[in-house]
Amino acid sequence: MTNPSGPGRGRSDPGLSAIMSERRQLINLAYRLLGSLADAEDVVQETYARWYAMSRQQQEAIGSPGGWLTTVASRICLDLLGSARARRERYVGEWIPEPLPDRTEWIGGRPGGAPVDPADRVTLDESVNMAFLVVLDSMTPAERVAFILHDVFRYSFTEVAGIVGRTPAACRQLASSARRRIRASQASATPAAQRADIVSAFKQAWEAKDIDALIGLLDPDATATGDGGGLVTAALRPVEGAERIARFFADRAGTVPAVTILECTVNGQPGLVARLDGVTVSVLAFDVAGDRIKHVWAVLNPDKLRPWTMC
Repeated sequence: MTNPSGPGRGRSDPGLSAIMSERRQLINLAYRLLGSLADAEDVVQETYARWYAMSRQQQEAIGSPGGWLTTVASRICLDLLGSARARRERYVGEWIPEPLPDRTEWIGGRPGGAPVDPADRVTLDESVNMAFLVVLDSMTPAERVAFILHDVFRYSFTEVAGIVGRTPAACRQLASSARRRIRASQASATPAAQRADIVSAFKQAWEAKDIDALIGLLDPDATATGDGGGLVTAALRPVEGAERIARFFADRAGTVPAVTILECTVNGQPGLVARLDGVTVSVLAFDVAGDRIKHVWAVLNPDKLRPWTMC
């Protein structure tokens, strides 16, 4: 949103630069809260629209414009999270958060192929890896907002309370509950280089349709989840167990022989991208525990693949 409209348009606005400099913070916040870059962009657009719907006098009366923008964006996200369950019930198959490429791999996802503004790029860290986002998605809206604002963006519980409409003590409890969920889901840490080697080995075994090699790379209780959103073919339920997952991937390796599998960064972690005729058709994220793959998430819904291009 580089050309905001509304009462502020067409007049000198010495605070414009400061207001617009908050955009990246808002995109980062909204993506972590919603798990969707498209929804995050919509939230930020709506937040700025509300700012510019105010008169100059109303804007100048706000002591901290950045705090105001964060509060409004968080409340919009809270409302969206509250209605997400109903939307998910209508969603075809499993829903997976929208995967993000490394910052060097972004392309324009807007009409006309306009380049992505650097302010629209999400900072990749542990709070956006796919395993983390999947756990966030299991939380209540209030838990998710309280945890992200306090633990990730370092807002005080008093500030969080003003955003979510709870007492500081209640927000502290919400964040604590969210923290327990995160800890319960975390596996033993695996060095980045080892994770990359395991994902690379999975790619080679997949391309070779080597079921035994795939089984050896997967945790016996591993799960693989696909997200096609009803727009493309995908398994409607998670595939469970190392052997079933291995056969599932091996069987599909030969169905579209022209597909190219590439190693890429997915939400800051080693992952894979499947491309057909130069178009990204699937993005795979992995959760590695020790020396085995515990979860595979395959996003095939084309609406969630807008930011992707060749690695």
